[in-house]
Amino acid sequence: MFARVSTYKGRQATSGGPSEDLVRRVLELPGCQAFYFLNGRGNGKSLSVAIYDNEEHLAAAKEAASKLRNEASSALTLEVLEVEEYEVVTNARND
Repeated sequence: MFARVSTYKGRQATSGGPSEDLVRRVLELPGCQAFYFLNGRGNGKSLSVAIYDNEEHLAAAKEAASKLRNEASSALTLEVLEVEEYEVVTNARND
C-alpha cells in the first residue's frame, strides 16, 4: 500500500473537515482504499492521508488528487504546505 499525505496550515480555529461529497470523490479514485483528515490541536495545522492499494494507482491519481486537495483547501481556508508520498510498511488495526 501507498499513501499521499498533505499538510495544511490555517487559522487556529479550524475545526471542520472536507465535505462528505469531497470525501466520496476521493474514495472514488481508482485504488483509493481509505481517507483520513486530521486537525491539529491548537496549532492550526491539518493533515489529509489517502491510502492506495498500489503505487500505480497512487501515481495515476496524482492530478485528480491535486484538484480535490485545492478544492478542499479553498473551502476550508487552508494553505497547502506540503504533499508527500509514502510506502505503507505497517498496517494494523485493533478491531
